[in-house]
Amino acid sequence: MSRLTGWWVRRSTAGKIELYTRWTFHFFVLIEIASIAGLPVAERGGGALGLPLAAALALYVCTHAVLNGVLSSRALDWVLDRRERPVRLAVVLVSLTTAGGLTVIALRATGVLADGAVAAGVVTGTVTFTLGSLVMCLNRVRHMLYVAPLAALATGAAVAAMGVGPGEALGYALGILLAGGGLVAACGFSAWLMKMVWELERSKELKARLAVAEERLRFGRDLHDVMGRNLAVIALKSELAVQLARRERPEAVDQMIEVQRIARESQREVRDVVRGYREADLRVELEGARGVLSAAGITCAMDSTDVDLPPEVQSALGWVVRETTTNVLRHGDASRCVISLRKKDGAVLLTVENDGVREVPGPRAGGSGLAGLRERLSAVDGTLEAGPGDGGTFLVTARVRVPVAGGVL
Repeated sequence: MSRLTGWWVRRSTAGKIELYTRWTFHFFVLIEIASIAGLPVAERGGGALGLPLAAALALYVCTHAVLNGVLSSRALDWVLDRRERPVRLAVVLVSLTTAGGLTVIALRATGVLADGAVAAGVVTGTVTFTLGSLVMCLNRVRHMLYVAPLAALATGAAVAAMGVGPGEALGYALGILLAGGGLVAACGFSAWLMKMVWELERSKELKARLAVAEERLRFGRDLHDVMGRNLAVIALKSELAVQLARRERPEAVDQMIEVQRIARESQREVRDVVRGYREADLRVELEGARGVLSAAGITCAMDSTDVDLPPEVQSALGWVVRETTTNVLRHGDASRCVISLRKKDGAVLLTVENDGVREVPGPRAGGSGLAGLRERLSAVDGTLEAGPGDGGTFLVTARVRVPVAGGVL
């Protein structure tokens, strides 16, 4: 079952919305053919319309539907900045719709199409579906608002000019105005929504990159602050020691001893910077996880008891919270996440459970994040388990036995 649904589960939220939108427009092709192409054939016996002409009109509707589907697909690509605006294809579709509509109106005016409902259905149907695709090729809402009224006015004028009658002309105009206006609004909003969703998806990725860049800058700044002054002092004292040594002054030895002391102090300070960068404080990480998840619109429930842990255990569990929070944000569409820290069976137990799982990692799936957490926990005699939880959730459980005075926690 997971293989059958994996093509959907592995997609991001933006990808799912895009897939749904595209297939909706693909179904418009079938809807147009099913609802309009059979009308000329059904009307063939009621007037002078012969089978060849009825088949030609049905073929026109099928060709129009396919071309309309291609234009809508390419227009969506243009909305997402994946290709150029399909201007030529839009012109071809408008020309085909105009020529076909005028032909059907002429057949109606000459009595070849005896049933006015059939002629109106073919003309208003093809024009309406054309407007739905054409509006996605426009980038201004003001221009989109003009499409349906102009098409309704032009069609009504053409019908009246060919002598069909003012009543039918008004019916054509109202039909295109109402049906076309509704489809224009739906298609325009769908394209805008899909564009906004992808922009939000890209903004999430950009925020993640900026966070990484900011952390690198912070580390570089801290390292510069620690090493910059000490290296400058080492350079000056070394130069002074060289000058004193050339003069065979005994103070040169004192200067080199001072250089040695500063170098060892710098080494210790660098270790402190790296240790602070690589270690994670559990309490800080728990509060940070709550804030980050809440900012992302994910309900975060925290069940934490006050547990006194050694620094190395706090650091390892803090990394578990940091990594799992990152996975919730990047690899799922979670709406709720529960983080629990408690004592159980002589050990401290940290669990992180979230819904909105796209794909449950198997034994060979997943990246190096969980493997790195297992390595950190193994250094403090801990274990990590990750897999599906109850109700389609994903559960990560870290367990560390912590010895204390008089026994085990």
